Amino acid sequence: MNTLSLNTQILLGAGAGILLGFWFSMLGQDSSITHIGLYSAKLVGTLFVDLLRMVMIPLVFTSIVVGVANLRMHRQINRVWQATLVFFISTMALAVLLGLTAANLFKPGSGLHIAMFQDAMQSFEATQLSLADFFAHFLHSLFQNPVTALAQGNVLAVVIFALLLGIALVIGGERYRNILLLMQEFLELILMLVGWIMRLAPLGIMALLLQLVATQDTGLLSTLIKFVSVVLGTTLVHGVIVLPLILYLTTGLTPLKFWLGAREALITAFATSSSAATMPVTLRCAEQHLHVKREIAGFVIPIGTTMNMDGTALYEAIAALFIANLVGVDLDLSLQMIIFVTAMLAAVGAPGIPSAGMVTMVMVLQSVGLPAEAVAILLPIDRILDTFRTTVNVEGDLIGSLVVQKWVNYQR
Repeated sequence: MNTLSLNTQILLGAGAGILLGFWFSMLGQDSSITHIGLYSAKLVGTLFVDLLRMVMIPLVFTSIVVGVANLRMHRQINRVWQATLVFFISTMALAVLLGLTAANLFKPGSGLHIAMFQDAMQSFEATQLSLADFFAHFLHSLFQNPVTALAQGNVLAVVIFALLLGIALVIGGERYRNILLLMQEFLELILMLVGWIMRLAPLGIMALLLQLVATQDTGLLSTLIKFVSVVLGTTLVHGVIVLPLILYLTTGLTPLKFWLGAREALITAFATSSSAATMPVTLRCAEQHLHVKREIAGFVIPIGTTMNMDGTALYEAIAALFIANLVGVDLDLSLQMIIFVTAMLAAVGAPGIPSAGMVTMVMVLQSVGLPAEAVAILLPIDRILDTFRTTVNVEGDLIGSLVVQKWVNYQR
């Protein structure tokens, strides 16, 4: 008897998780069945995410070192990093522009008043972060003790150290060949572990989606329905039309073929709301299903996980205009240009973890004089919105690896 493929199992798990979540939601939080179900789901979901996080840092480190070393051997590292940077900046700029355009057209928050959310704002303390402080913190996070960065899971610092080490291994030549071979073998071992972890993916994703659906605050969602609709609609336009169109025009790959190859990573991103935790699955999809060369995927995707945040940048631009409408502030073109720049910078600096955008959202609000405390209004609905923007973030990384490979015409 033929067993179901992993992709099919993940899809079935996702569907079951959503249906069970609705069932528990109807039973109510006081039901003993709901308590047991949510507790079990939390155990399974946490185990799955923790396993992905366990292999994430070793995978980032080895894939970057091996990718950079191999690209330098083929003298294509300059073309790859330039193409990567151009793609990331261009797509994030398009995302922010789309978000600002939608917010100006539909004016979310225009029928509401800030006084309606006074209680939520009073019990919330925003972490103040000026643009200068943000830059200082961002630069400091780039260069750290590599052992500390590896232990603390600081992806950006690990990426920087791995980039430098990969370059040094090639410049060192034959003298360090054994170290490079060791890194290549270690990468293969980590990818084997990822394959084992993915066997738990159907259960893990079912558990995560069950929790997400069962614990949503539907009352607040209905109050902010216009804002939620604008964010979701714009995010879907970017993820379903803009990014696939760029992919098709560049590589000729149809959106359907891409989504079939990427669905493991996209569903995992949706369930975990973490592009960092999803990265092992993203790399697996890029190499095994979308046929991106390991050197390209190992370079583009880890960097994209920390720097390429289309969904987050788009969300922060819309949220800033939403809060401006709430407080009755009219943001002119110059102030919206400030939002355009700071939303991109904040998205680049946001770590790939659930609701990380909320931290950098404060900086975007401060840049145009909006009250930082208003972030509290968005917190109860952030988890559901985070699932969609993380999915688009991961989609951007996968499409980026395909586009960069085509642009540099990479041949091993």
